[in-house]
Amino acid sequence: MNTENTTNNDWLFEIKPKNNFFSLNLREVWQYRDLLFLFVKRDIVTVYKQTVLGPLWYLIQPLFTSITFTIIFNNVAGINTGTVPPFLFNLAGITVWNYFTACLTGTSDTFKANAAIFGKVYFPRIITPLSVVISNLIKFGIQFFIFIVFYLFYYLNGAPLGLNSSILFFPVLIFLMGILGLGLGMLISSMVTKYRDFSYLIGFGIQLLMYLSAVMYPMELIKQKLPAYGWLVEYNPLAYLIETARFMLLDVGQISVLGLCYTFGVTVSVFFIGLLIFNKTEKSFIDTV
Repeated sequence: MNTENTTNNDWLFEIKPKNNFFSLNLREVWQYRDLLFLFVKRDIVTVYKQTVLGPLWYLIQPLFTSITFTIIFNNVAGINTGTVPPFLFNLAGITVWNYFTACLTGTSDTFKANAAIFGKVYFPRIITPLSVVISNLIKFGIQFFIFIVFYLFYYLNGAPLGLNSSILFFPVLIFLMGILGLGLGMLISSMVTKYRDFSYLIGFGIQLLMYLSAVMYPMELIKQKLPAYGWLVEYNPLAYLIETARFMLLDVGQISVLGLCYTFGVTVSVFFIGLLIFNKTEKSFIDTV
């Protein structure tokens, strides 16, 4: 073949710098879909590959956390959950919260954890955090199944439980949780390449954020007990997601349409800001990580 006659049409696709910082390049992600599925499989298999209990840790963590919350916040602190059993109330919030934290922690160390492979071969870097969000759906599915088992247990034993018709939009709620975790994770991952302090602060930050996200109490309670600090919860988009999830699953509390609109706006903004900084960082991170 005469190389002088070679044109760009002879190549399947070209690897070239992004012209747009906001570029998600879904077409290129689709071209590398096999790699995406491989990363998803890696994330699922390797986490508990050398453990004795394996995937059972997916079940142990939310169950023990729910029991602890029930003893401390409901039995000792006296937080009232209405007609819903306290354990089930806590399990619903923890199950949804765990998906967000898994997405955030799994994507917040993307550049540092994958520096070796990023420096050797090209593929769309966004695939790595995307694989974390997708693989954590498997973990969420297992934990949600446990919630359904306990829901049926309490229901069959006479607890006044009922599903809300808005349960049909529950997948949308989980999608927003994943996107928010992905956006924050990409933002933190980009900062970790220059400021390692963020990697040490994230664990503490997540614990603090959990208490401000109404995971173990109704949003109305904080307004009644601590009205001066209620704004800390009201301006937290995660609190509306947790509260809405419990409303859908347990028919307790209420849906704030204004709060959900605010949450949607914050989620989209965080995602695009995270994507902007992530795309900018991937061009030069190898020199600083």
